[in-house]
Amino acid sequence: MRKHISIQPESDKPQSGKFSIKKVLTIAILFVLLMGTVGVMASSNRVRSVKILLSSGYEMNVVTTSTKVEDILKENHIIVFDGESVTPDVKSDLSDNSTITIKKGESVTIAQEQEFSPEEILKSYQSVIEKIVTEKVEIPFKTTTKEVANGSQNTQNQVVQAGVNGIKEIKYRIRYQNGNQISKDVISEKVIKEPVDKIIEVRAKATTRSSVVRTGAKTWSYSEDDMNLLYAITCQESGSSYEGALAVITCAANRAEKRGSDPLSEYKRKNQFCYTIDSYWKKYLNGKVPSFVKEAVKDALNGKRSHNFYSFRSSWTGIKGVHIGGNVYF
Repeated sequence: MRKHISIQPESDKPQSGKFSIKKVLTIAILFVLLMGTVGVMASSNRVRSVKILLSSGYEMNVVTTSTKVEDILKENHIIVFDGESVTPDVKSDLSDNSTITIKKGESVTIAQEQEFSPEEILKSYQSVIEKIVTEKVEIPFKTTTKEVANGSQNTQNQVVQAGVNGIKEIKYRIRYQNGNQISKDVISEKVIKEPVDKIIEVRAKATTRSSVVRTGAKTWSYSEDDMNLLYAITCQESGSSYEGALAVITCAANRAEKRGSDPLSEYKRKNQFCYTIDSYWKKYLNGKVPSFVKEAVKDALNGKRSHNFYSFRSSWTGIKGVHIGGNVYF
């Protein structure tokens, strides 16, 4: 009698032990790589709320992903003047829950600040109410002079036409958050009444015009090209109104008087104004700016100021301060 013997083919033998080891190793390697990537992304994109205390006593809270003190100050266009100290040091990394403190000529301590979660930070930017408001403002009249021949019988200067202010209607979009105004942007402007120039007859010998502009004890000398550059940068920063342009050039003039420099040099400082940040200001060169921008620059160079602040940012950033021409000054 023959015995029936079943022979299993070599290829049908179970490989479960060998296959399971490869599968486990593959899954383990993928898991390690995934956790490393998540850790790097979490550490590099962490959002934090940082408090900045300026030497003037002004306090501001900003949201940033940067860790170095110097980078946070640059992001918010804050400059440190000679004689002021920063804690922590500008070259150091900002530790958890720290406040950046700027003081004049004295040692400072690090104040501890509560850390907020991303949900709490986002919640603080809710409840924004928008209103459209129309205001009427005066347009200052200009004073012009008219030279009269020296042979005239009247030897005194004489006002031949009185100046009258005009009226301009400005429509603003104002945003409020938790009852506080956070931005004020110009939507449109309409001149209701044109100003009337004041005309003075001047009886004096003609003098040559100088490119030197004097303001108090300061003397700033600019060429025609320099003035064009001042107009263009000012217009890019805030060219919607005379008030906005005057506020920008006033900020540069305030810095210049504090540092002993001049407004154009302040405009050219790295990462402070649009001159070194982008090239959009170039489209306003060669006099392609509104006349009120030129007037605002000349007024500021001759001593007119609209505020005593050294820094500003766009109103949409939500920084607290004085809102002028689409920017907030602090």
